Amino acid sequence: MEPWPGLAWVLLLSFMADLLKTGHSRDFTVKDIIYLHPSTTPYPGGFKCFTCERAVDNYECNRWAPDVYCPRETRYCYTQHIMDTNGESISVTKHCVSLERCLSIGCKESKQDGHQICTSCCEGNICNLALPRNATDAVFATTSPINKTERHLHPILLILTCFSLIWWTTT
Repeated sequence: MEPWPGLAWVLLLSFMADLLKTGHSRDFTVKDIIYLHPSTTPYPGGFKCFTCERAVDNYECNRWAPDVYCPRETRYCYTQHIMDTNGESISVTKHCVSLERCLSIGCKESKQDGHQICTSCCEGNICNLALPRNATDAVFATTSPINKTERHLHPILLILTCFSLIWWTTT
């Protein structure tokens, strides 16, 4: 008997054992995380954004922004900058948002008063330091892909390859 079917079974079973180990790991609670790492975020992946509502300029917004973590259901930092016709700041708004709020970013002209409104989103801890002033600055900056593919595709292909190897060598 050739060693290939046995080797394929060993690989398949060890791979499935690894999947079972990772699938049943214990999740930490907020209390566990604070106890083990008191200086860490209140939940895994926690982050902060500069936060203000209709501040007169970026300095005032960032200076008085509260030092709090974003809610768990948010993932991005949002900035809206309203400027007059000379490019001077009229209003700055910054806060934590979910993906849906970041899908319409860029710059546009206000029809009633001629002001320019630029919005941007970014992913990361206090990443919304600067203001969007034009279309080049008004972007959606992420550190990871938005449309993640299923992570199960690779393991399924490996399992199918092992089964086909077993079938091919036994026939």
